[in-house]
Amino acid sequence: EVQLVESGGGLVQAGGSLRLSCACSGFTFDDYAIGWFRQAPGRDREGVSCIGTIDGSDYYSESVKGRFTISSDNAKNTVYLQMDSLKPDDTALYYCAAIWKGRLLIRQWDEFQYYSYFGEGTQVTVSS
Repeated sequence: EVQLVESGGGLVQAGGSLRLSCACSGFTFDDYAIGWFRQAPGRDREGVSCIGTIDGSDYYSESVKGRFTISSDNAKNTVYLQMDSLKPDDTALYYCAAIWKGRLLIRQWDEFQYYSYFGEGTQVTVSS
């Protein structure tokens, strides 16, 4: 059974940090790209970051570039999202998704509909 389980969300003040984790199981981790997405009430779903792409690069949305860092621990089948300098606008439900890297076109890394497996999310709330 495929599972992606997010953790690490919480309440933090603006300027603070959080590290999210996405623990993956049920598929060959090395063969998949993992993306982080977020959605806030009343706002469109946004692709935040992606790792494990076929070109070996990591990707970030403009809104988080320079503040968030994605990484993975292949021994633990886990992807992390280190979030620094958090802003109230970062408040959202964050969730991870997986796609076989051979299917992911780089220009589509932030398009949720192309991913195959999804977690249920972890809430991040940033107070001003």
